[in-house]
Amino acid sequence: MLIAFNKPFNVLCQFTDRSQPPRRTLAEFGLPPDVYPAGRLDFDSEGLLLLTDDGALAHRLTDPRHKQPKTYWVQVEGEPDNAQLEALRRGVQLKDGPTRPASIERIDPPSLWPRDPPVRYRKSVPDAWLAISLTEGRNRQVRRMTAAVGLPTLRLVRVSIGSHALGGLQPGQWRQVE
Repeated sequence: MLIAFNKPFNVLCQFTDRSQPPRRTLAEFGLPPDVYPAGRLDFDSEGLLLLTDDGALAHRLTDPRHKQPKTYWVQVEGEPDNAQLEALRRGVQLKDGPTRPASIERIDPPSLWPRDPPVRYRKSVPDAWLAISLTEGRNRQVRRMTAAVGLPTLRLVRVSIGSHALGGLQPGQWRQVE
């Protein structure tokens, strides 16, 4: 079984949380029993999370050797210039080594659900949206990449993993994938 789920902002990618006070988890969304996340999506990120009850499928979806591209819509603080975009395309140096080349393009602000709480807005600081596709998935990689070129991430929404797309799912909604 494969489930596509639109993970809301500030929800953990697990079914339990032992922290105090407890944070929101996947347990509150009525997902089928015995599924678990194939990969992770940060607590403060939103969008497509795939869940499965099939370990081999989870491995195919998440192992970097299978090069499943993951695409994110990323709102960044600042106005990206060509040098910043080219650096992201080539790959940037992070503390844990260089990133692989990525597909980067400027996009118009996407039509998304409102985020709760909303992204901070400052009239004096411009922002922009990028579509970023990666074939690796290091911890907080997109945020670290954009920060490395001087474009801090304000909002991050994963819209696809390989051929699986978020589609019209609203935050907290899920569907079984054929």
